Amino acid sequence: MNQETATITRTNEQLIFDKPTVEDGSAMWDLVNNSSLDQNSPYKYIMMCEFFSETCVVAKEGDKLVGFVTAFIPPERSDVIFVWQIGIDASQRGKGIASKILHELVKRQDGSEVRYLEATVTPSNDASQSLFKRLARDNKTTCTITECFPEKLFPGDEHEEELTFRIGPFSKEKSPELNK
Repeated sequence: MNQETATITRTNEQLIFDKPTVEDGSAMWDLVNNSSLDQNSPYKYIMMCEFFSETCVVAKEGDKLVGFVTAFIPPERSDVIFVWQIGIDASQRGKGIASKILHELVKRQDGSEVRYLEATVTPSNDASQSLFKRLARDNKTTCTITECFPEKLFPGDEHEEELTFRIGPFSKEKSPELNK
């Protein structure tokens, strides 16, 4: 896997993509806590940074964490990277950071067995649906959407069903974005 830190320069700003460290866990939790994303415990973010840093990406401007993706390779499906959560600081939304983070995540899987990216998305989350469909378009591959977890599985009445978005297969020949 690619171990390098990626840097993207925007006008007067430098956005750096890197593997997270345990010190990033608190900032990831803060970002989620100040958003409409599903909240997890601070421990989840610290744990992801410690045990899944190879499959997670943080985006920083200077020392400030402005975005992240937490992901992992399911133990019995080594050809899939599953995106658990993407968080972008409110001040940074609309700048394409989520797309850039996903492209970085996919690029880092070069040389591994990973050929597909999967994520679950609720039917009302148009932004995430567009993000994953765009990832498929950018990489000239498919995005298949199937039912994953029906609403009845979630406690209470406040969680919609989750749909699986499966993007891939990724290949160097078909994916010009991976070569950037």
